[in-house]
Amino acid sequence: MYTSAAFRLRALKGRTDYRRLARCMSTSAVASSSSAGGLLGWLTGGQSSSGTPLDFPLKDVTLPPPLPDYVEPGKTRITTLPNGLKIASETSASPTASIGLYVDSGSIYETPASFGVTHLLERMAFKSTTNRSHLRLVREVEAIGGNVTASGSREHMSYTYDALKTYVPQMVELLIDSVRNPAFLDWEVNEQLKKVSAEIEECSKNPQHLLLEAIHSSGYSGPYANALLASESSVNRLNSTVLEEFVAENYTASRMVLAASGVDHDKLLEYVEPLVSDLPNVSRPLEPKPIYTGGDFRRQGDSGITHFALAFELPGGWIKEKDAISMTVLQMLMGGGGSFSAGGPGKGMYSRLYLRVLNEHPQIQSFSAFNSIFNHSGLFGIQATTGSDFAVNAIDIAIKEFIAVATPGQVDSKQLDRAKQSTKSAILMNLESRMVASEDIGKQILTYGERKPVEHFLKAVDDVTAQDIANTAQKLLSSPLTMASYGDVLHLPSYDAVSSRFHSK
Repeated sequence: MYTSAAFRLRALKGRTDYRRLARCMSTSAVASSSSAGGLLGWLTGGQSSSGTPLDFPLKDVTLPPPLPDYVEPGKTRITTLPNGLKIASETSASPTASIGLYVDSGSIYETPASFGVTHLLERMAFKSTTNRSHLRLVREVEAIGGNVTASGSREHMSYTYDALKTYVPQMVELLIDSVRNPAFLDWEVNEQLKKVSAEIEECSKNPQHLLLEAIHSSGYSGPYANALLASESSVNRLNSTVLEEFVAENYTASRMVLAASGVDHDKLLEYVEPLVSDLPNVSRPLEPKPIYTGGDFRRQGDSGITHFALAFELPGGWIKEKDAISMTVLQMLMGGGGSFSAGGPGKGMYSRLYLRVLNEHPQIQSFSAFNSIFNHSGLFGIQATTGSDFAVNAIDIAIKEFIAVATPGQVDSKQLDRAKQSTKSAILMNLESRMVASEDIGKQILTYGERKPVEHFLKAVDDVTAQDIANTAQKLLSSPLTMASYGDVLHLPSYDAVSSRFHSK
């Protein structure tokens, strides 16, 4: 058919009415194929007279009811067991569930004999227990398509398990077994200590991580100065006995919260309570208090590049919620980042440090605000990377930006509104993750004894004013300076010289 049609078309070439005939032939061909129906008719937009309508109900097929236009978020329910352990959960329409066991235990609880144990515990998570080998545990997780993670911070240890809701009983049992009954086999501990040493070596070459840890270790005195990363000297002292003693002392019922997102609370209680009701109800020790002193850290590294950070403390932390929220908005307001970004406004390119610093000074490679907020303290600072010949100028620019936000009238309403909207967007987008929602439940209960609804924090962000930003910045600048630098640091000004410039303005 296609051959004969092509022959006729070639024969028509040269005739004056060729194009008109070709158009007529194309039109008639489409009309013919449309009337034929079937697959070809569907592809060309035609309709088949013999096809089944799409709205015709199929035999023995039941359609699920449509989702409503608005699904009310699940309410967080909390149950405290007689031994003090708290169980909390919220339901969701998601087919997956995230369950986490959160312990009020981190590097601030380490002693000279157990320095680095939090880092090692993170590495030893979900290894062999007294009931399971590591291989069996891994195969059980893989069999249901689950995902397990563990992380340590200065104030908390977190163990999480994500999988489909249908496997909640298996998830709960394995998660609790991993946290309650670790075997701490010598060969597994030694294997992980080698990996810890490799991580120490790797992080020592990461300027951003190095400066962030130095800001904490130099700025605080006492428990909050304890590093999240083990040191080479502590690796040689860590073993299974140290791990067992630390867990026995700190992993007690009253310091634990089992939190879940996407799980029915009554069912969760049914699964959890028999597995944790015999945990000892040990009196909770006094929480270590942060002692902020300020300080100076310098390490010579590669020449040509200088990395530095300047930071201050805001007392109170999350316990003083208004100050913590204001500092969070301040960090979003100042923003910053690298000198090159592939993104647009959503990447922070309209923040103060982009507009006022990175766009104006090509010598600066990165310039960004950061914060670390704990229960009773918070740090806020600016971290930068620049060529060594411009490092002194970059420090002057950082001082200028700190003082600007502490001066009333220097932050306009447009900048503040952008920062508040960005903060609220970050909160809501993070909470779309089931793992983040579970973590939010667990850590809020450890901090406040309850889980405050997200609307509470959104309103707190909305209530931040330009005067609040200035007041927060002034409180920061009234504390001692913490300065950390790495790289070519020989020509940087002294700590006293930098500190005095904040107070001479």
